[in-house]
Order: sequence, then C-alpha cells, then structure tokens
Amino acid sequence: MFEVCEDLVAEYTDIEAHLTRPEVHADQALARRLGRRFAQLRPIVADYRSWLALGEDLTAAQELAAEDPAFTSEVTALTEQRDDVAQRLTGLLAPRDPLADKDVIVEVKAGEGGAESALFAADLLRMYQRYAERRGWTTEILDLEESDLGGVKDVSLAVKARSVASPDDAPYGRLKFEGGVHRVQRVPVTESSGRIHTSAAGVFVMPEAEDVDVAIDPNDLRIDVFRSSGPGGQSVNTTDSAVRITHLPTGVVVSCQNEKSQLQNREQALRILRSRLLLLAQEEADREAADARRAQVRTVDRSERIRTYNFPENRISDHRVGFKAHNLDAVLDGDLDDVITALLAAETESRLAAAES
Repeated sequence: MFEVCEDLVAEYTDIEAHLTRPEVHADQALARRLGRRFAQLRPIVADYRSWLALGEDLTAAQELAAEDPAFTSEVTALTEQRDDVAQRLTGLLAPRDPLADKDVIVEVKAGEGGAESALFAADLLRMYQRYAERRGWTTEILDLEESDLGGVKDVSLAVKARSVASPDDAPYGRLKFEGGVHRVQRVPVTESSGRIHTSAAGVFVMPEAEDVDVAIDPNDLRIDVFRSSGPGGQSVNTTDSAVRITHLPTGVVVSCQNEKSQLQNREQALRILRSRLLLLAQEEADREAADARRAQVRTVDRSERIRTYNFPENRISDHRVGFKAHNLDAVLDGDLDDVITALLAAETESRLAAAES
C-alpha cells in the first residue's frame, strides 16, 4: 500500500537538495518550478512518514497487547490514527488540478441589474481583496472600469501568494471555485420604495500564467490603441494610452486602460491574455479527459449561477454543494473559508471517485 510514495519521497529529497544550491536560485523560473513541486510533495511525504511511524507503533502495541490486555486500548487508538492518515494520504495522491498551485487573476463584471449590479460587483471585489488580506496574499488591480455611483463595471484583480504555497493553500487552488454567476437579493440604494431586487455579477477566474506556461507569437497579435474613458464615458486621458489586444488564432480580446502609459497597459493586457490562453489550454485538456474530471469541470463552470447573497436574511447559499450560512456580512468582509472548504471537500470526493472508477 502506498508504494508510489517511495518514489515521491526520493523526488522530494532530490528537490530539497537542489533548492540549497545557489545556481538554482540564480534561475528564478527554475527555482519557482522546483519550489512549487516541493510544496506539492511536502504534505504527501509528511503523511506517508507519519503513516509508516504509526505502523511501527501499532505493531509494537499489538505485540504488547498479546501479552497484556491493558494495551488493547492503545492498539485501537493507533489503528484509528493510522486509518485517518491513510484516508488523508489517499486524497493527496488522487489526481489533482495541475494548475492549483498557481497565482490567480480574478475578473468581476457587472451583469443584470444596471447600477445595482455594478455596486454588487464592487462588493465582490472588496470581498476578494479582504479574503486575500486574511490569507496573507497580495493583490493588484490590473484594470478597472468604474460606474457613476462608485460601483464596478469591470475589474481585473491579480492575487499572489507571498511564498510558494501547497495547492490547497494557493490562490488559484482556492479561488477557482468563485468562477460563475453570483446573484444578490437586496434593496438597492437607488430604490425608494424599499422593494427587494435581484441582480447578478459575473466572476471569471484564471490561473496566472508565466512566460514558460504560454508562448505567444507576436505575429498572432493585433494591437489597437485608444483613449481611456472613465465613469460616464468622459475622456480621462488626452493621449491614446489604452490598449486592446486580439489573439487572432483564438479570437480572445483583452483591453487595459488603467495605467497612464501605453506600454504599461500593453504589459498588463499581455499578462491577462497569457492567463486566458493558459485556461483555454487547460479546458481543452479537460474536455479530452472528461470522464476523469467531469465533476471538477462542472464546479468551475462560469455559465452556471453558483451562489446567492440574500441580504434580508443575511444568508449566503452556494448552489453547487448545498452550502448555506447566515453570516453574509462576514463573508462579504472576506470570511470565505467555510464555503471554500466545503467546495474543496466536494472536489476531493469527486477526485477520489474518479480515481477508483
């Protein structure tokens, strides 16, 4: 049982040795790649070593219990501990999302509901910023289009871990479940009669791609420049600093106007484009392996209405896993761990089922 772990321990030990070498850290891309793999293997190796140690302790306890029944309770306790570790290790060894340890770009777009939808999109943006702050991640707004009332029409937010994280603790590994249509039920600030309205905002989640992840041929790009615009459409720049990039082979279009210089907006747009192309490539791989990953693909399907935020009842409901809680105010302040933990548990269950089938 767990024979594969011996090879993983050997790989872990080899990477650990490599990470002590200065020449490895001179190549930042190599150091990041090794660091991520090291973080992936760390919990597996720790649980495998714990499982082996508990096995030795259990054998000794069984030998003692054969001579003295007083040790029977210890045998029972060690058996339960070892079974718990084995179950956790089985989950760690199941096929994983290969992009889970990436940083992430989150796009929030106002949808149905006009001005109220834009205000809700601003609430979602703040929620993700606060959640990142709670987890010690850094955030950077790459592009932002605001509405007249202080809402958000469209925003791109980069979220990064401060150090190499294990997949379940990395930004994409946790925030990938946020992709989809988010619905809000509340009395809008623009509603004088006190009626509850329903509106929605869309969230699009992409793993942030590095240069080594996606190769872009400059000949495949059409780059247009235009003047940035602010709330109400008025010009906020007197030069053509905004950039729109079209990736001709896929038709993916990205525009950025948040920065003051054309060069900065171009770099931000390319950053978002790389992430979108990486996600497209992964979705294509998902389709080719649909039987093994169908449940997980469904979890991050952006076409579905995934969650409702009900203000009158202070309730959040995630429709994919049946999660409900009456702490909406805390959730919007960044307390997302409970719902994300429920989604992670559902994903682990689906991965284990796929591995056994």
